[in-house]
Parts: sequence; structure tokens; C-alpha cells
Amino acid sequence: MVQNVLQHIGGIERYGILSILLFFATFLGIVVWALRLKTPFLKSMAAKPLEDDP
Repeated sequence: MVQNVLQHIGGIERYGILSILLFFATFLGIVVWALRLKTPFLKSMAAKPLEDDP
């Protein structure tokens, strides 16, 4: 039944391509952001759970 419904939607194949492109764009954006983080910032964030609250 679902296959029958999806076959009658015009341009349905574009949604699959669009969703994959959106996923890869998001994934690449996160990878680029993670690679651009500076080491001092990462070390300070890693020490945050160990700091005492004022």
C-alpha cells in the first residue's frame, strides 16, 4: 500500500536525493567546525567538569 501511494506522488525521487544532500552538507559542516576548534579552547572545555562552582 505504501509503495502504491509513493508511486503516485509526482517528483518523489527528488526528496531522496535532497535528503542525502542535506545530510552530507550538515555532516561536512560539523566536521569542518570540529576541525577548526583551537586546542586551548578544547583543553579549557575538558577541564570544566573538574572545576569547583563559586
